[in-house]
Amino acid sequence: MKIMEICGAKELTGTIRISGAKNATVALIPAAILTDEEATICNIPEITDTEALCDILEALNVDVKRASESIIINPENMQNIEIEEKFSKKLRASYYFMGALLGKYKKASMYFPGGCSIGARPIDLHLKGFEALGAKVTNEGNKYIVEAEDLKGANIYLDFASVGATINIMLAAVRARGTTVIDNAAKEPEIVNVATFLNNMGAKITGAGTSTIKIVGVDHLGKCFHEVIPDRIEAGTYIIIGALCGKPLKVDNIIPEHVDALLSKLDEIGVDMEIGADYVVVSKPEKYKATSLKTAVYPGFATDLQQPFTVLLTQSNGKSKVTETIWENRFMHIPYLNSLGADISVKNQTATIMGPHKLVGTEVVATDLRAGAAMVAAALLAEGKTTITNVEHILRGYEHIVEKLTEVGAKIEIKEI
Repeated sequence: MKIMEICGAKELTGTIRISGAKNATVALIPAAILTDEEATICNIPEITDTEALCDILEALNVDVKRASESIIINPENMQNIEIEEKFSKKLRASYYFMGALLGKYKKASMYFPGGCSIGARPIDLHLKGFEALGAKVTNEGNKYIVEAEDLKGANIYLDFASVGATINIMLAAVRARGTTVIDNAAKEPEIVNVATFLNNMGAKITGAGTSTIKIVGVDHLGKCFHEVIPDRIEAGTYIIIGALCGKPLKVDNIIPEHVDALLSKLDEIGVDMEIGADYVVVSKPEKYKATSLKTAVYPGFATDLQQPFTVLLTQSNGKSKVTETIWENRFMHIPYLNSLGADISVKNQTATIMGPHKLVGTEVVATDLRAGAAMVAAALLAEGKTTITNVEHILRGYEHIVEKLTEVGAKIEIKEI
């Protein structure tokens, strides 16, 4: 088991370069099997989720080559076999293989995906979308079999603007006969990145990034080269850390528009920032104002940044409130923040944070990926040493986090116990 030890209360100065987006990468890798030739994807982050997806590719007899930050995927000898639970349970995004295999072979068989325990995460919208395209869904315990004699374009309305369902339906529809229209589609930048990748292969997708996406099915997808966009959640996490400890901290290789909601809130509470074309320089202010926020689908305040932002609010003057609207278990980090010295109560999906309160190091747990990011942020601020367990969650989504923080002045290391 790995633990992370952080000696906090250090000023962080220098530049952190943001890696490729985890939430785009985990869809792009399964999407690559839709080609009939070869796909090269660059700016791939070196995280455990990437490794888990490559394990699935290899189990399907797909040729995978890694070179620096690139991955070359060739499905020429691919076999459409069942994806075993030992693979699917490692990450939530394994479900994208369901849409990609259905789109290419008209059949997919795999076990229910894993991932962080941040609340009920059904795949009903994905399955309803597959059924609308003409597929039959069979559920055998924890296994799903999705198959169709023919996939036909359809008009599909999503009851909720789900990122996963939007992408999975796109993957299934790109090689279906006719035209598919997804209404109330999610608008996240990662969806645009996946649609661009598919179009580079020869797909005909328009409207990605809006609430209506149109897909005209094609018979063939060919060779392509594609780059992963910068990770807006990693960027937001380090910007928040800069607001806590920066003197100053530059977060580079980002698309500032992708974190507009966060930057607006930071400005509101009094954080000093310089926003450039592809970077943000952030410094810790003398004091922070209290605020209230509510998570929302993009372009609203990202649920993935709610947990680390809560750490910042423990230092704000007065009462702040954070309402979580996406996942019901997104406050599992709160007891650990309180053990560090925060004063936070939770009722009916709203956290009330009283501040400012001094944080002091202790032992805490990374209950999920973004809760882990919150623990890192809190530990960097806290006086003394903080030990974080379950750090495997953190390593799923933050490439070289120890090295990046060490280079700007943090005292942080991972140990095996």
